[in-house]
Order: sequence, then structure tokens, then C-alpha cells
Amino acid sequence: MGRISFSCLFPASWHFSVSPQLLPRILIPSLRQLLFLSLSMFPVFFKLSFCLLFLRHLARVTDVDATDTSNPHLNYGLVVDCGSSGSRIFVYCWPRHNGNPHELLDIRQMRDQHRKPVVMKIKPGISELAKTPEKASDYMYPLLSFAAQHIPKNKHQETPLYILCTAGMRVLPESQQEAILEDLRTDIPVHFNFLFSDSHVEVISGKQEGVYAWIGINFVLGRFNHGDSDGEAEVEVHVPSIDQQDTLRRKRTAGVLDMGGVSTQIAYEVPKTVRFVSPQQEEVAKNLLAEFNLGCDAHRTEHVYRVYVSTFLGFGGNAARQRYEENLMRKTITRNKLLGEHVGETAESPLPDPCLPTDLEDQIGTSTEKLYLRGTGDFDQCRQILQPFLNRSNDTHSSLNGVYQPAIDYSNSQFYGFSEFYYCTEDVLRMGGDYNASKYAAAAKGYCATKWKTLQERFDSGLYASHADYHRLKYQCFKSAWMYEVFHSGFSFPTNYKNLKTALLVYEKEVQWTLGAILYRTRFLPLRDIQQESLKGTHSHWRHSFSFVNNHYLFLACFFIVLLSIILYLMRLRRIHRLAVKHYTPSSVPWLEEGLETLNAGGLICV
Repeated sequence: MGRISFSCLFPASWHFSVSPQLLPRILIPSLRQLLFLSLSMFPVFFKLSFCLLFLRHLARVTDVDATDTSNPHLNYGLVVDCGSSGSRIFVYCWPRHNGNPHELLDIRQMRDQHRKPVVMKIKPGISELAKTPEKASDYMYPLLSFAAQHIPKNKHQETPLYILCTAGMRVLPESQQEAILEDLRTDIPVHFNFLFSDSHVEVISGKQEGVYAWIGINFVLGRFNHGDSDGEAEVEVHVPSIDQQDTLRRKRTAGVLDMGGVSTQIAYEVPKTVRFVSPQQEEVAKNLLAEFNLGCDAHRTEHVYRVYVSTFLGFGGNAARQRYEENLMRKTITRNKLLGEHVGETAESPLPDPCLPTDLEDQIGTSTEKLYLRGTGDFDQCRQILQPFLNRSNDTHSSLNGVYQPAIDYSNSQFYGFSEFYYCTEDVLRMGGDYNASKYAAAAKGYCATKWKTLQERFDSGLYASHADYHRLKYQCFKSAWMYEVFHSGFSFPTNYKNLKTALLVYEKEVQWTLGAILYRTRFLPLRDIQQESLKGTHSHWRHSFSFVNNHYLFLACFFIVLLSIILYLMRLRRIHRLAVKHYTPSSVPWLEEGLETLNAGGLICV
């Protein structure tokens, strides 16, 4: 017997061998056993660990497969997002609940045969029908017909339909809102057989929309799966019970920051009981805090969440720039009149603007009253100028506009920044992802100080993100300073905060607030499956609800099988060793040869 080859458990490219003659004969047999055991079991543990990581990755990949509409155990749900510029319908699906009251429904967006999300959008927004509310159901007909074609007909009557209206409808008088909603309530059941009641169509508040967005993002991140923390960060949570407050530990959820063109929104869990300094503060906080139970059993508290949500109109990137320019106009015109100057009135005497890139020439105002600007590209000065626009107060626990904000545990929290938080860090600065304040400020400072001509040349060379345009180039300096001030001065995040991740997608998917809406509104549906399981006394549907890729018990079973094999193998080697001791001579090692033959016969070592 020449060499011992370890190739059965390794990939072919990792083949290696050990010669028995290389083993020092002075080693006692127990140490040799340990050496062979370690070499033999290392690839086993490596492969098991690799398989676990692969299965977790596969769990995310399977989410983009085409939906199997032939599966009779699949359920469906519809959410129509009636926004200000248009309406979109989202089709969701989920398998039967597995009967475990600790788990939520596994809701995913339906995908067609081309693996594309089943979604359709129409324009304009439904609020345009304020004067003709009788046309609301006709307006909605194409969206519902589209959804009906993708959902099996025999599933229509058990498919819930929710029509939820947002910003565009909120600004209408209540009478016009109700006229549109009433037409939908009356006519939709006539043409479609979906599960639809009067409460399924409504105008939701900005607070509700923010909560739904928070739910959707944390659901995709897996933060509601409390069975196994997988080494993820945890927090201590105070949840109300019948006669007292319970304390439990569960996965830390992620906060959400979203800066659009017009508004900025923040939403995060408040795990501890909130104490107020005054009755007035408590009254204000009631409108900003939402406490809800995502679980199907109201008596269980493991899925009770307390979330703070606040929306700030006028604090979006474009709206902030507009406020800034209006302020420049007022101050400059007043100053010119008082001092008899003409700064900014012509292109030859422009007003210096530290929030524009160096040497960029711009003009603001109307056709009758213009103001000419020339960028000086001073990031730090721009930040200082913008601070008064945050409207901060001296009150504790306050943020933008002096609005109440509960304390954040900066040492044990995580936030995701979307929209402008991502565009500001990625489009030009190419720093999207994990946020670092000092690096971001340095990059933004360098961008602002760069001459406009150079920035144009870089843009033409394709050095910036593909969706970046000249508008982004012009106002990147301003918006990067505004984002920095909103985050650190407005929301009071320290400059050494390391747990902000700016993103456009979560796990390569765009997460809509509609996902959170259907999760919340269908939270009691699992009770039906749980009650059926209780009556049957057995989980006869395990074949359909068991998820191979997400079940960690499979890994544990493999681990214990391997452990048992190790014990049996060690016992076998020990018996061989005892027999070999009786016949041991300096020139022969029969226990080694017999042990190797045993291993070879068992298929663990290839010779």
C-alpha cells in the first residue's frame, strides 16, 4: 500500500495524498488516529457548511422563479396603489400556512412565465376623476382585468382585493373622496368575483403608508423570522400583555429613511416603552407611533411592534432646493435695494453660490425677475447655509421642523436609506452601500470643488452611473450637503454611525409598500389553516408547506449523522488498536493497515 488519497470528499481539483511512511513512527497510535480523523472529517464539515450557505442563497434565488399557477395550494391577493400620478396593481401569492402560529405567511410577488413581476400601471391618478366619480370603476377595469387573467379562475372568489389610495386622493375634499370610493364599492363586485368588501377600498394616511413600507422591507430582510436568529443582532423589546408588560429578545428590525423629491420620511421600531416629558408631547406622539400585531393570534405578543413614522413635506431634495432658491431671491433683492447694489442681476455680476460646482453658471427666478448664480463649490459653507432650513428646535427628542422623535439606540440599530439617500451616494460619488460619513463628506467636498467643465468631461466619458443626467450633475453638490445635514443634524445620527446602508433594491428586488399592506391585512388568514390542522390532528399537507431551502433542521440532522459516524469510526479504530498492540513490532504497523482497509471498505477513503 503506497499512498493514502483523500479525494472522495473533496472536489477533483483539491486532490492530495499522504504517505504512511511520512508519519513518524514515534507517534503513539491515539495521536495517529486523531490525525487521520481530523483529515477525514474536515471536508465533511466544510461541505456541510458550504451546503448550508448555498441553501440560504437558493432561498432568495427561487423567489424569482415563475409562479406555478397549477398548484392548487397556492393563494393569491391583489393590492392597487392609487397614487398621485397613476395607479398600479400588484399580484401576490403564497402557499398554505404551515400551521405554526409563530410564523407569518410567506407572501411573494407573483411572476409570469417570463419570470417578470405581475404588475400593471395606468395614468393619470384616480384623483383626476374628482369631478366625474362615476367613471372610477371604468378607470379601474383594465387593472383588474389584467390581474384576473393571471390568477386561476377557480381562485378568484377567495382572492382578496385591496384598493388603497395615497397622496393624490388625500388632498381632495372628503366628499369627492367618498364619491369615488362609493362608485368602486358598488360596481367592482358586479364585474369581478374577487373577495372584496367596503373596507377593502380606502384612502390611507401617510402614517399607514410608512408603516406598510417598514413592514415590507423588514419582511424581505427576514427580520420577522424569530425561530432562528442565525447570529443576527437582537434587541430587547417591551411588549404589552393583558395585565403587564412582557420583555422578550428577538431579531433587530431595520429602520427606513426615504428622501424623495418633495418629502422625506423616517420609520423605525421603538422597542422600549416610551416616556413623555409632558401631556402635550404624548398627544403629538400618538399621531406618530403605531402599535400593531402582525401575528394571526391577538393573544401572542411575539409579533407586536411599535413603530415611529413621520413624513416631512418640503424636505425632499428638489423641494429643499426650491426653498433655498426662493430664500436667495428674497435676500438678494432686499440687499440690493438697501445697499444700492446689482449683485446677480446680470450674468456679468453673478451671485456666488457655494452649493453649486465651481464655475457652474445658473439662473433662477421668473422671466420677469431673474437671479444669476455662479458656483463656488464650497461643501462646508453650503452645509452651514442649509442648517436653518431644517427648522430644528431646542427641545429634546425632536427632529426636522421640531417634530417629536423617540430616542434611537445608535449602538444597536440599523437603517436603510432609499431614493435620494442612494442617488446622492451612488450616482456620482459611486459610494452606495455602507455609509461612512467622513468618506462621504470628503468625496462630496471634492466633487463640489471640481470645475464644472471637468465634471462635464467626466460625464461624457461615462464615469458616472448610467441613469445620472445633467440635472444630477448640477445639483449633486447641493443635494449631497442637504442629505448630510438631514441625516446628521435633522435626525441627529452621529457622524461615526456605521449602520446605514443606502440602497435602491433589497436582495435585488424593489420593495413596495403594497407588500407590507397585504402582509398586515391578511395576517388573520393563517388561523384558517391552523384550525384545520387542529381538527385533523396531523399535518397532512407537509409536502406542500415544507420548505427545503429554509429548514435548518435538515442541517442539524446531517450533523448528528456525521457525529454518530465519527463515534462508530473511533470505536472501530480503538478495537483495531487493541488487537494491533498484541502483535506490534518495530517493522510493522498492522493496526494502521487494517484501519485503512476498513476505511477503504466503508468508502470514506479512496486508495
